[in-house]
Amino acid sequence: MRPAALGSFTGVRIALLGSGLLVNLIGFSVYPYLAILLRQRMDLSMDQVGVVLGLTAFVQFAGGAPGAVLAEHLGLRRSLLLAMALQTLGSLGLLAGEVWPPVTVLALMIRSAATALYSPAVRAYTVHGADPDEQPRLVSASYATGNAGIALGPVVGALFINDPGVMFAAAAALHAALTVGHALLPQESRGHTRAVEPLHRALSGLAVLPFTVTALTIYLHLYFYQYLASYAEGRVPTVFYGSAMMGYSLLLVVLQPLLAGRVEQMRYTQAMTIGFGGLAIGMTAFAGGHELTIAAGIVALGVGNSILFLKNVLEALAGTPRSAAVVFGHQRLAEGVGALLSGVVGGVVYQAFETAGHLPGLWLAVAAQCVLLPILVVLVHRRLRHPAPAPVGPR
Repeated sequence: MRPAALGSFTGVRIALLGSGLLVNLIGFSVYPYLAILLRQRMDLSMDQVGVVLGLTAFVQFAGGAPGAVLAEHLGLRRSLLLAMALQTLGSLGLLAGEVWPPVTVLALMIRSAATALYSPAVRAYTVHGADPDEQPRLVSASYATGNAGIALGPVVGALFINDPGVMFAAAAALHAALTVGHALLPQESRGHTRAVEPLHRALSGLAVLPFTVTALTIYLHLYFYQYLASYAEGRVPTVFYGSAMMGYSLLLVVLQPLLAGRVEQMRYTQAMTIGFGGLAIGMTAFAGGHELTIAAGIVALGVGNSILFLKNVLEALAGTPRSAAVVFGHQRLAEGVGALLSGVVGGVVYQAFETAGHLPGLWLAVAAQCVLLPILVVLVHRRLRHPAPAPVGPR
């Protein structure tokens, strides 16, 4: 890296990048194992677990848009402080859930809301005051460190899955330390703050097809991320599962830059065919239920999601005259809708197959959805864009 490029990374920015890594590491040490945790603590059925997972994921994803607005109103430093205080409270709640299990659900909602505020605030603070030519480096570094935390989190969680109290105590201590650290950040200047757009215009200019396909992508993807841990329990070692999840995150980090040029040139329907085809292959592989098939399935999902995640954003940007910030808000809302559906519907489907004693069939059912639902979405979209002409009767 050139000396000029290194100059972009001030002490404050390096601290924020490290904070982003730690926050994601703590969060994703828990997230893949939430279904197991909720069933153990509260003796919930999987359809009930799905409702909790869906609601918490919806708050975390869809809350990003109002979280960004709140961050602009409060200021970035204050928003980061509030987010970290809420993260600390949430971790303490998860620890208290060992004694009072219902507190676990409230703690998860608090941490989801904190993430919805923290994510836009920390990225905005990282690029605050940067020159236009510095911003791509800083944004890339922010995503890279965040993805590193996402990759490491499941491995850390696998080590503590049988003693979650220790993990939540450590998480509370780390969040408290990060809160103190964020209190030492300098107050950002507000002199060049842009006017905040009112929330009632948030959905104007929505690119409908990318929004719908993004929601569908997340809906199918989260079957893997929310329910595979429960399915894999007793079938493969927990450390193997955590390592495989780390491999998935690292695969996205490697594949997305490599495929970016080709994905940009693809037609949307072509990208959907390849992407959802990869998801279908991966879900089918999970039905095998052992190390080789689960690893193969994760690779297939990594390829499919690398294409879909990128192409959905590119199509959304191309399909509306709204600013990039607004488009990303739309995409976060779509992810929230997909996450909510995956939690509610996925939990019911999981429960049905588990009760019937044919749990591997869950993944075949999801694979069928990966094939059929994208076709249905495209057909409905085309029909709505080009409705059949009304018959002309006799006058």
